[in-house]
Amino acid sequence: MLPPSSTVASTVPTRGDVNPYGIAFVPSGVPSWSTLKPGDVLVSNFNAASNKQGTGTTIVKLVTDSKPVTFFQGQNLGLTTALAVLKSGFVLVGNLPTTNGSAIRPPGSLLVINPQGGLVSELTDATLLDGPWDMTVINEQAQAPQVTAFVSNVLSGTVARIDINLGESGTTLATSSVIIASGYTHLPNTAALVVGPTGLAYDGTNDFLYVASTGDNAVFRIMGAMKLKKDNGPGTPIYKDTTHLHGPLALALAPNGDLVTANGDAINPPDAQHASEIVEFTPGGQFVAQMQVDPTAGAAFGLAFGLGSSGQSQFAAVNDNTNTATVWTLGPGSGN
Repeated sequence: MLPPSSTVASTVPTRGDVNPYGIAFVPSGVPSWSTLKPGDVLVSNFNAASNKQGTGTTIVKLVTDSKPVTFFQGQNLGLTTALAVLKSGFVLVGNLPTTNGSAIRPPGSLLVINPQGGLVSELTDATLLDGPWDMTVINEQAQAPQVTAFVSNVLSGTVARIDINLGESGTTLATSSVIIASGYTHLPNTAALVVGPTGLAYDGTNDFLYVASTGDNAVFRIMGAMKLKKDNGPGTPIYKDTTHLHGPLALALAPNGDLVTANGDAINPPDAQHASEIVEFTPGGQFVAQMQVDPTAGAAFGLAFGLGSSGQSQFAAVNDNTNTATVWTLGPGSGN
């Protein structure tokens, strides 16, 4: 699936947070005065040092062969897979905190963090941000301070398209924001705390949004995602594979046009030889390849494609079991 060139880094900051969820590359074009540089990789932690779910408060920058650098540290949070770095250097991250690692405190929020790692705003909306579990930014306007993103909501089983205004007076959700999809299975889960729609991948050429629905053990396609003005249901299932899918979580479009998802193993448990697999398949639903993150079930979660500091294509994925992240460098013309 991927070439062997890789580096492994710890995701555990000085504070001791564990259970890495989201992972994102810093894009080119971030301001030179930003703490973040193009090619940096950020990781959000869902658990505190106590390992209680929904208590993690840190976003870290990976450092090979060393402790990660803490980029952001908050209080009373539970940072999810919904992690994105904007070209402006601002960072968006989902927050779904719990009380003592078990009782979820709905509806959660979306944090807006400045390029120096300081909290700017906390966006809340009981409908649009009802347990923000993952997200993808698809339209960042350089001249106008507005960002468009899709957000999956694990507490309501919905997907929202949100427009965020980043102004001098603060950060707000625009009235154009809307729920565009619903009907995904969402429910509490003993191992995973909660399951629902998670990974989102957007194909801008065709205006398709792909949704990895963990509880349905399937990947759906929403057509005309940028044009929808109202809820259009869950879309069309394009990949239901009980052999290779085991509760798909994060989702991304690979440089070759395929889709890649991480198996969380909470749904349709795998056999002992295929736990924590990352699976590659075509947009038409054809299995291509798989790669194991860890021999222990439940270790795979966040993943992302991006460009390294030298402009080379890279792929990154977290390992919840070892509290590490691996970054692979993709060779030119390597295909899958």
